[in-house]
Amino acid sequence: MSQVLDLTSGLIGRRSVTPDDAGCQELIAARLRDAGFACEQLRYGQVDNLWATHGSGQPVLVLLGHTDVVPPGPAQDWTSDPFVPVIRDGVLYGRGAADMKGSVAAFVIAMEQFVAAHPGHAGTIALLLTSDEEGDAIDGVRRVADTFRARGQAIDWCITGEPSSTHRLGDLLRVGRRGTLSATLTVKGIQGHVAYPDKARNPIHQALPALAELTARHWDDGYETFPPTSLQVSNFNAGTGANNVIPGDAKVLFNLRYNPHWNAARLESEIGAVLDRHGLEYELHWHRGGEPFYTPEGRLRAMAREVLAEFTGTAPQESTAGGTSDARFIAPLGAQCIEIGPVNASIHKVDENVSVVDLEALPALYRRLIERLLLE
Repeated sequence: MSQVLDLTSGLIGRRSVTPDDAGCQELIAARLRDAGFACEQLRYGQVDNLWATHGSGQPVLVLLGHTDVVPPGPAQDWTSDPFVPVIRDGVLYGRGAADMKGSVAAFVIAMEQFVAAHPGHAGTIALLLTSDEEGDAIDGVRRVADTFRARGQAIDWCITGEPSSTHRLGDLLRVGRRGTLSATLTVKGIQGHVAYPDKARNPIHQALPALAELTARHWDDGYETFPPTSLQVSNFNAGTGANNVIPGDAKVLFNLRYNPHWNAARLESEIGAVLDRHGLEYELHWHRGGEPFYTPEGRLRAMAREVLAEFTGTAPQESTAGGTSDARFIAPLGAQCIEIGPVNASIHKVDENVSVVDLEALPALYRRLIERLLLE
């Protein structure tokens, strides 16, 4: 069994459902200490974070990942136990195989090999892991970034191992992510009998025109490789359960995925103005999930494009699509950020898996990226 397959299997076997790390980071820290890395464990609340470094000074190259996984759902829906790694027909199955214990294991192997071959390398190579990426993302990389900011810790380049490939390993290079902004809107009405609407105030009737305007709005035409900003209502709840009662309030959940034309503060202001103009009595609570980030042309993006082309034989698609990643907390520190990882077809699904061939190719891919950035 290869080193990366062995380590990935060991990580899958630890039931690290967010935010529980279940010993994954200690396993990794022990290996990296043996390889000459300085390891710092940063625990905030119930969340474990690991910061492992080798070398000193700049440039600082960070490999970013997470050891937590989403819940597997009913175990009986899986072909085999989600926390017992199994290989069938050249494919490794288990929760976290693709998202993202395989990438984390590949990071570790690549870093071990790199420092063994180049112990006096220029700059700093670092690994940052959290157990709070799949959860609330409060005490994970967001909190670590605050610590780094207070310390003055610089980061020049960041490679996140999120499963970004679409059909085959290396066919996509993610060069940015949209921002995410969520809202809980409560529209206040006056409860009453449907036969006497003049004695009540229907919050559903009041909310709908405002929501129709917001959902139909053309926010922008996109930005660079970013798609246009989108507002999606994800839940609308009102009523007492009786069809003859006007409810006293209506609750709406919605989310915006937005490109660099916007920031959270401007969007909040724009949406508040629409609600005010429609005369709503309301409460609005926001959750800022992270601002958009974008890595323009530069050394990191150019080196990544060249390395992926070497591995696949063709230039990768360069994209900013998808959800969010913890790179959104590293980019504001001034870092250029990209994402490269395995195929994402099975992530968060029953029978999550990764091709053994792809998994065993990952350490060499990451090592080549490290070498291009720190040795040339």
